[in-house]
Amino acid sequence: MFIKFILALLPIIWLIVAMSILKFPGYKACLIAFAITVVIAIVGWHLSVINTATAALEGICNALWPIIIVILAALFTYNLTLKTGAMEKIKAMLAGVSTDKRILMLLIAFGFGNFMEGMAGFGTAVAIPAGILVGLGFDPLLSIVSCLIINSTPTAFGSVGVPTTTMANITGMDVVNIAGHVALIQLVVSFIIPFIAVIVIGGGVKALRGLVPFILIADIAFLVPQYIAANIIGPDLPDILGAIVSMVVMIIAAKKLPMKKYPEYEVDSGGGLNMTLGEAAVAWSPFILIFIFLLLSSTLVPFIHDPLASINSKISFYAGENPATLTFYWINTPGVLILIAGFIGGLIQGASVGTILGVLGTTVKNNVKTILTICSVLAVAKIMGYSGMISDIAKVLVAVTGSYFPLISPLIGTIGGFVTGSGTSTTALFGQLQVETANAIGAEPVWLAAANLMGAGIGKMICPQSIAIGTAAVNLSGVESKILSKTALYTVLFAAIGGVICFVFPMLGLV
Repeated sequence: MFIKFILALLPIIWLIVAMSILKFPGYKACLIAFAITVVIAIVGWHLSVINTATAALEGICNALWPIIIVILAALFTYNLTLKTGAMEKIKAMLAGVSTDKRILMLLIAFGFGNFMEGMAGFGTAVAIPAGILVGLGFDPLLSIVSCLIINSTPTAFGSVGVPTTTMANITGMDVVNIAGHVALIQLVVSFIIPFIAVIVIGGGVKALRGLVPFILIADIAFLVPQYIAANIIGPDLPDILGAIVSMVVMIIAAKKLPMKKYPEYEVDSGGGLNMTLGEAAVAWSPFILIFIFLLLSSTLVPFIHDPLASINSKISFYAGENPATLTFYWINTPGVLILIAGFIGGLIQGASVGTILGVLGTTVKNNVKTILTICSVLAVAKIMGYSGMISDIAKVLVAVTGSYFPLISPLIGTIGGFVTGSGTSTTALFGQLQVETANAIGAEPVWLAAANLMGAGIGKMICPQSIAIGTAAVNLSGVESKILSKTALYTVLFAAIGGVICFVFPMLGLV
């Protein structure tokens, strides 16, 4: 069992070594990880060649739709705003709120980023905010790191609550109960994240100077609505409501709070453009349309959502036992809706159809390496799942830890998040395992289910897929290892905090 445990870990160990020590580009490291996984699955787990191939095919197709389509759509929308000049106007409007880059980062990455995670997920919360930050003149690498850190806890309620809803479907537990426990278990980490993001973007702890009251206000304005919504409504709205309230409060606070200016944190105002409401609406039109389309097509508006969601294809790729059935939603998926919003927004901004198609083509061409990376990672995840490699990793961890398993329960989710880059996929891989383990050791099943959801978001910080999304968003290649090294520390820290909370809170009667 121990030998199989080590063998199963090899693809993960390789990715960590290749990207953090050997400094391999993400796409090369992931392609080699894919090759390693294929060999180990066939030789070590006796997965047939056809089953290995079809498992990989399932991962690749799952990567292309809906994940890669979302990334390309988000990047296309951002690139089009650059082409039309709308980004300069957006930059000027944001600078009208504040010229302090720390405040702007919180408004865009924490506020707008959490909103995008709640509405769409699938990398939009990293791609779009990081792109806007770089458009405002922020350091590309630090922008990506900040967005990855911030995106580590909203994952459970992302895409209108899909990961948590999936956990409820898999385990048979009440979805509102799970959502409430998720909001509780990640409360401490969620609280410290804005402070850490400011430290990262500002280049050290000194970046907190004069900003702690503002961060507290922004933080509480997000966490309180999120917690209330999770416990009363469920997983659909916590991120969305929290983000909207936080953004409104941040804008008011930036205008009303007396804050000292620090030259090193000031950004170019973009010329201080004076615009009418109509001009501002045109500049923001793609993002406004994204919000409208995602909201109207969500489960919150069933008479629109249901007919659109019915336009789908259900396909099983895996040739072995218990194949998953992938559902491809051809219209009601964030990527398609963002693409349509971007296209219409471009027309509103005066771009010709030829220009829009040219930007789309260039976006796809410039992100071939990103596509290879994500396809490789999802193929690895599917092969590891179907072969039994992932379950063998988890079984050893359970056998070794026993009643102390809650300490590593979030870590299990973190491993899943690292491999799959998806809260939903991590839930599918480990959700039932967490519940069965809880029953075996006398722990609260819903608590470990929540820990798994928390861990999945934490793992996304170091996932090659997430890093690839960030680098693609800001046209920055070859720095994956630097990003990994900067986010790894926070991944370990957050997983450790989550483990302690998962173990201690039940003992204190807080669950």
